[in-house]
Amino acid sequence: MKNICVFCGSSLGFDKRFAEAARRLADVLADNECVLYYGGGNVGIMKTVADRMIERGMKVVGVMPDFLLAHEIGHPDVTEMIPTKTMAERKEILLRDSDAFIALAGGFGTLDELSEVIVADQLHLMEKPVALYNTLGYYDGIVQWVERGVKEGYIRQEHYNNLIVSDDPAVIFSRFKEYKPVRLDKWIKDIKEEMR
Repeated sequence: MKNICVFCGSSLGFDKRFAEAARRLADVLADNECVLYYGGGNVGIMKTVADRMIERGMKVVGVMPDFLLAHEIGHPDVTEMIPTKTMAERKEILLRDSDAFIALAGGFGTLDELSEVIVADQLHLMEKPVALYNTLGYYDGIVQWVERGVKEGYIRQEHYNNLIVSDDPAVIFSRFKEYKPVRLDKWIKDIKEEMR
């Protein structure tokens, strides 16, 4: 796992422990000589992760739509800034060029990006691990929703098992190495059999 994409908020939030957790993640990535791919922002938790990686002398790649770059919120010190025409193009590049994905605390944009990569992995449009960095239980509500989806038969247990959830970035990175994609043909077959 070399190119790690981090989804996170363009706000800092109210609790400083989220920023501390973001720096811990950056340290784990730097210790493992990873390249950071992220949304390119010079604001919020996005900036916190990028700044720490830059401090550690690591490569940082930002991907940001032109309309956001026009507002001068792009990070001026990243190794490379990739401008895009749309948000969809931004996600396409992040999905294509990253080897794994980690969602830190964030808002609707983070949720959108997280959902896209989970579905892409489920449909085998990619075969890459996805993790929730569950600082202070931030993603507990989503985990409960997924568990309810499994219980009610809307989410397959093996897809839930493939979602990495931890409040420890070292554990997340270790689990990346153990990732095995769920076979598409198996769960499609299971769905068809349920309809009989």
